[in-house]
Amino acid sequence: MTQQFYVSPEQLMKDRADFARKGIARGRSVVVISCADGIALVAENPSPSLHKIGEIYDKIAFAAVGKYNEFESLRQAGVRYADVRGYSYDREDVTARGLASVYAQSLGAVFTAEQKPFEVELAVAEVGSTQAEDHLYRLTFDGSIADEHSFVVMGGQAEKVSSAIGAGWQASLGFADAVRLALKGLTPATEGEQPAASLPPSALEVAVLDRLSESSRGTRRAFRRLNDADITALLA
Repeated sequence: MTQQFYVSPEQLMKDRADFARKGIARGRSVVVISCADGIALVAENPSPSLHKIGEIYDKIAFAAVGKYNEFESLRQAGVRYADVRGYSYDREDVTARGLASVYAQSLGAVFTAEQKPFEVELAVAEVGSTQAEDHLYRLTFDGSIADEHSFVVMGGQAEKVSSAIGAGWQASLGFADAVRLALKGLTPATEGEQPAASLPPSALEVAVLDRLSESSRGTRRAFRRLNDADITALLA
């Protein structure tokens, strides 16, 4: 009778984590920045239809890197959760913290119980009436949650991008300055080389959570996706 091959739990978890990290690192970076006007979400994404950034609820947005089919299923589940909770209770009861907790449970269950973990990293952003009330949550493939401040960088060369954005971030940034800073971070120059050319609008996916959407546009829905013309005008 053949014996079943034994792998220690520590080694199994390490192998799963390494597998997921490699898959995420192959993706292109996503940047989420809290600024004076609201929250800017910028992704390097040449596809016009396969979005890395999306709206979840009135003032909540979602950003992700990794395998599209996996994070898209999570985004759809988040929309269903928000709709049901807002309808059953109150719209104010739908929060980024609650959504992040649901995502963490799902990611943690897949990581421990399934044979293959999700190769995704998520950010859940909620814009507040003031910048101090903004919430940025980062979720990793194993279900860990980090309550971030100021900005979140995921995927690709995250460390280089994060260093570049950290050096230039200020609380007083507007949307245009935040998007410029994200572009600068997404095209970092390596040591001893000239700065890389900025990405064209067609290679970017940009959305914002407008802090003053109710007063400026008369709607609770703060999420607004920018097209190529909007990005060009914003950066002009």
